[in-house]
Amino acid sequence: MVAVESTMLTLGTTAPDFALPDPDGVMWSLDQVAGTHGTLVAFVCNHCPFVRHIAVEFGEATARWQESGIGVVGINSNDVTSHPDDRPEKMAEQAKAWGWTFPYVSDTDQSVAKAYRAACTPDFFLFDDSRCLVYRGRFDGATPGNDVAVTGEELDAAVRSLLAGEPISGDQVPSIGCNIKWTPGNEPEWFG
Repeated sequence: MVAVESTMLTLGTTAPDFALPDPDGVMWSLDQVAGTHGTLVAFVCNHCPFVRHIAVEFGEATARWQESGIGVVGINSNDVTSHPDDRPEKMAEQAKAWGWTFPYVSDTDQSVAKAYRAACTPDFFLFDDSRCLVYRGRFDGATPGNDVAVTGEELDAAVRSLLAGEPISGDQVPSIGCNIKWTPGNEPEWFG
């Protein structure tokens, strides 16, 4: 396990488009997952202990946010050859076990991870209804092995501010997690 921090994509960046398949082969685009009030793009996977640590609470939070008009998508960009636990059939099982109600899709060529400059799992990108990046950072301060409770308070505060039409503080803490498992030779120039 190699722990890395998010690259902290520049606030104000427009959400890169995508069209990615879920485990059943259904294609999901940014247009299809976008919510009326905003969209959360989360780079996650099955095996990462940082994702597993927050997975159930993340599922509960996203269900609330979806009810409030925030679209949510989970994107798995890991190389499934080196990490077979992240294969699509395992993704469907894990999403169900964690209570995830949002599309969970595969970025097999890793182009979407590169477009978002995603570096770790989990890595969160919250966009407003104009698809302008307003938050990138962590779910909360909980990580495997520390004694911080999993609450999702930092990402939840950003979502609540977005829904209320209030400004979101630019003072955001990078997410930390396992590095995205790049296919050998496909690592982005900013990785490492």
